[in-house]
Amino acid sequence: MSQTKERQGRLRVTAVGTVLRAQIAGEIDHHSAKALREELDRQIYLHRPHELVLELSGVAFMDSSGLGLIIGRLVTAKEVGAVMTLTGADARTRKIFEMAGLERMRGLTLEGAEEKRKNV
Repeated sequence: MSQTKERQGRLRVTAVGTVLRAQIAGEIDHHSAKALREELDRQIYLHRPHELVLELSGVAFMDSSGLGLIIGRLVTAKEVGAVMTLTGADARTRKIFEMAGLERMRGLTLEGAEEKRKNV
């Protein structure tokens, strides 16, 4: 069964089986992070997926609030027993992830990373 929800044109969430996919578009900054966080958490607790996929190809800009959003959703995903995958990040965003050490976080996969799945 599939369910899709779109909020403010910035977030599109699709649940298929045990995978919850969230496509984020626009900017993830101080002004947008709170609404994104609240809706993502609501969807995670509603669907309780085994995998959360954050699709970032539509993200034009991300500051430290975006990094906090991602790390916080990893914590939330772990609370429901899910792993998280980040896909579609541009080179600048991937550099931010590298500097923050995201590739070393357990339960998180960066698409294109050498290690495809880390243990929860």
